Amino acid sequence: MPAAQIFDEMTAADGAVRAHYARYSRWLAALPADRVREKLAEADTLFRRAGITFAVYGDEIGTERLIPFDIVPRIIPVAEWNLIERGLWQRVTALNAFLHDVYHDQQILRAGKIPPEQVLCNAQYRPEMQGIDVPMDVYAQIAGIDLVRAGAGEYYVLEDNLRVPSGVSYMLEDRKAMMRLFPEVFAEHPVAPVEHYPDLLLDTLRSVAPAGVREPTVVLLTPGASNSAYFEHAFLAQQMGIELVEGQDLFVDDEVVYMRTTQGPRRVDVIYRRIDDDYLDPLAFKPESMLGVPGLLTAYRAGRVTISNAIGSGIADDKSTYPYVPEMIRFYLGEEPLLQNVPTWILSRPKDLQYVLSHLDELVVKEVHGAGGYGMLIGPRASRVEIESFRNKIITDPARYIAQPTLALSACPTFVESGLAPRHIDLRPFVLSGRDVSMVPGGLTRVALRDGSLVVNSSQGGGTKDTWVLTC
Repeated sequence: MPAAQIFDEMTAADGAVRAHYARYSRWLAALPADRVREKLAEADTLFRRAGITFAVYGDEIGTERLIPFDIVPRIIPVAEWNLIERGLWQRVTALNAFLHDVYHDQQILRAGKIPPEQVLCNAQYRPEMQGIDVPMDVYAQIAGIDLVRAGAGEYYVLEDNLRVPSGVSYMLEDRKAMMRLFPEVFAEHPVAPVEHYPDLLLDTLRSVAPAGVREPTVVLLTPGASNSAYFEHAFLAQQMGIELVEGQDLFVDDEVVYMRTTQGPRRVDVIYRRIDDDYLDPLAFKPESMLGVPGLLTAYRAGRVTISNAIGSGIADDKSTYPYVPEMIRFYLGEEPLLQNVPTWILSRPKDLQYVLSHLDELVVKEVHGAGGYGMLIGPRASRVEIESFRNKIITDPARYIAQPTLALSACPTFVESGLAPRHIDLRPFVLSGRDVSMVPGGLTRVALRDGSLVVNSSQGGGTKDTWVLTC
């Protein structure tokens, strides 16, 4: 897999602007420097007024800050997007089939395609879900699949997010900001819309309501205002026209979930949860949790309420499961994967462990349960002390880690303090699964704002860009 060269999204290796960027590049070149500064400041004001913040852990300035937003969009031609869309449909369909299988007949385990201990001994596998039927056999109604480009521009799946994937509100707000800042650009470019995502999401959630419910009541369950993604929770609830609730707003009676309202209890049929499994029901999981709803699992097992995404979905997006997704596609769909995985070493395998320990300064090592860019080592950018410290962690518990090559992520021109400069990016499209599988064109483009950094996560200082899929 080529990794030495950096693929530039706007400019080809010979310096020519790529065809799908040509019109935008001419417009950008004619934009006066003072107008750029004016628009960057205006964007900052727009995001500040909207309260678009994210927690930056370890930031000495404070725990909350604005999401940095860049005004140069990432542009994807329609033919390229069509391939991505087909690959995402294929991957998420296989992941949902895997989830149904491991909580029912476990055919893929019996066929030897995945080691049984890899699933059954994994902390993300929930024995409580064994044998529970969920509507339409769909476990992950919302999936955020992280894509990167490397080498000559090939797309690779870096990560599957099926538990409580976040970031879609930033995708929507980025588009809203760009249309307000530069309406003339949208008049000249055939950009596919994304603003209908909340409608698609609500339709998806309603489609997986318990059997027999004709007019389902949907709520969004949040841990509360102190959560780093609370802006998104409130934003999506408002956009869908549903209630934003905390655990204390719900209760279970006779295996039915109710919401407390000023008019009295109201039955709840679908819960779009933004709380991790462990905190959903103190009677079933962590008894000290004050965030969940006592008895929720009982109502769920009885088929009286749908939880999106399903309890136990984490076994499909655990980093130790990731290497097996191509085999899932072959096993359940009888097809070859359209989107490739990044080559991955599984450190519970002695041969893989030996190789990785000998090449730590070249590789990226990740904790299998880690998220947000934490619990990882980027070998080429780590000090000798950091590498040796991580080596000891790996030797102590090899099964806790996977390793991958250090990818030369594609770069997109980005406004930084020194002016326009290339910065590494990724892409998180959001795939909705219910009665149908659907997605809006594009997704959230995240950008590593620090020069040379490969970490795009907002929680570690990354920013975002609007993502344009051209319709022709």
